Amino acid sequence: MSEPETQTPKGSEPQVKAGPDEDTLYAVRQKVYPRAVTGIFATWRWILVWATQLIFYGLCWLPWNGRQAVLLDVVERKFYIFDWVFWPQDVFFLAILLIISAYSLFFFTAVAGRLWCGYACPQTVYTEIFIWIEEKIEGNRAQRMKLDQAPLSARKVGIKAAKFGAWGLLSLWTGFTLVGYFTPIRELVQEAITFSFGSWELFWIFFYGGFTYLFAGLMREQVCKYMCPYARFQGVMFDPDTLVITYDPERGEPRGARKKGVDPKVISKGDCVDCGICVQVCPTGIDIRNGLQYECIGCAACIDACDQVMDKMNYPRGLIRYTTENAMKRHWGRKEIVGHLMRPRIMIYAAVLVAICAAFVWGLATRSTLRVDVIKDRSTLSREVEGGLIANVYNLQVMNMTESARRFTLSASGLEGVQITPNTPFEVDAASFRSVTVEVAVPPESGKPGSNTIYIEIKAVDDEKVRVREKTAFLLPR
Repeated sequence: MSEPETQTPKGSEPQVKAGPDEDTLYAVRQKVYPRAVTGIFATWRWILVWATQLIFYGLCWLPWNGRQAVLLDVVERKFYIFDWVFWPQDVFFLAILLIISAYSLFFFTAVAGRLWCGYACPQTVYTEIFIWIEEKIEGNRAQRMKLDQAPLSARKVGIKAAKFGAWGLLSLWTGFTLVGYFTPIRELVQEAITFSFGSWELFWIFFYGGFTYLFAGLMREQVCKYMCPYARFQGVMFDPDTLVITYDPERGEPRGARKKGVDPKVISKGDCVDCGICVQVCPTGIDIRNGLQYECIGCAACIDACDQVMDKMNYPRGLIRYTTENAMKRHWGRKEIVGHLMRPRIMIYAAVLVAICAAFVWGLATRSTLRVDVIKDRSTLSREVEGGLIANVYNLQVMNMTESARRFTLSASGLEGVQITPNTPFEVDAASFRSVTVEVAVPPESGKPGSNTIYIEIKAVDDEKVRVREKTAFLLPR
């Protein structure tokens, strides 16, 4: 078993510093070469990578009721999600879903910091994938650094071309998959074979693919540091009882190199051997030993790396760990930390989140599969028809929100002797709407002159529970 590294690999770029009297507006980017790491948290990151990407790349290929399971048909203004068909009028559900996402972010951030950033954020996920591709083609951290510093050669050009080409193919496939949720993916494949993409399809494939390439391949930590708004306001959601990745200076300082198995107390040093591996594995290039920083995305790579070094040195794990500010100050154990996680703030977040989720599920479960809009014909407010009856004309917009054709019947109520024509059943195609013009007539003495209230009811022939009763105005001449 080899001893831990005591310094960063040779050949790393020198830090560019301003002179003593020089004030710079920006810092020249120092390229970050993340070192591969294994461990429990690295395993969880890859589980989330696989889970999110299997859903993203695979869901559009899943057949469902003769179509793909998830299809956002913007042209037809229909959004298919498994058995549900959503219309623009259902934007309420989208609003609730966004609220749930926001509260989930508040809740998990208050509990354990940037869990979303470290494990499931698309920027983290795709950066992880791109770095994996880079390692397979260019080699480990030291090899990548050596390659970048090497003079231009045919070998270097070939390796770089292979890497960029692999990134480009993955990016284009990512953009293609995204468009496949708006244009049926199998139709899109046929268009790809004949290269007959529509202009907007081609635009979005290259647009989304290009940004995937740019953000995950080239900019990486720059997105997290300077572009992501969450990194800037996360601090206001933290409190002294929030679990965050923390270096224990009381145990680790003073740091310094030593041989394996040496008791740090004998040499008057802390447990930190100053190997720098926690910095080398960090995807944003920070030193967690300097304390909590907004650049930290909470990926816990430094925990896995430090635990491995502690194992090699026969020291206890946890020099870098998930803990809280209060736990560090008061030397709390796991029991006290868990006990303080269930504080009023967290309970309020949890209660609100559960309530909103329950309302969302209830709304979906009780969502009507029939929607009707009643529009009164304003060209003729009222007229006398055969039999001396007074008639008003209405236009009904009937939406069938199921994926099977349905027949409906019409009826009217609210005034004595009310009649509606036509009163024969009519059919509305699956996931479609139909405009139906009806005439409602009443005896002139059945109501007061002016506006009267009537009700038009639409009911499904095959299921009496599917019905809508709409209120509207009926005008009688004065």
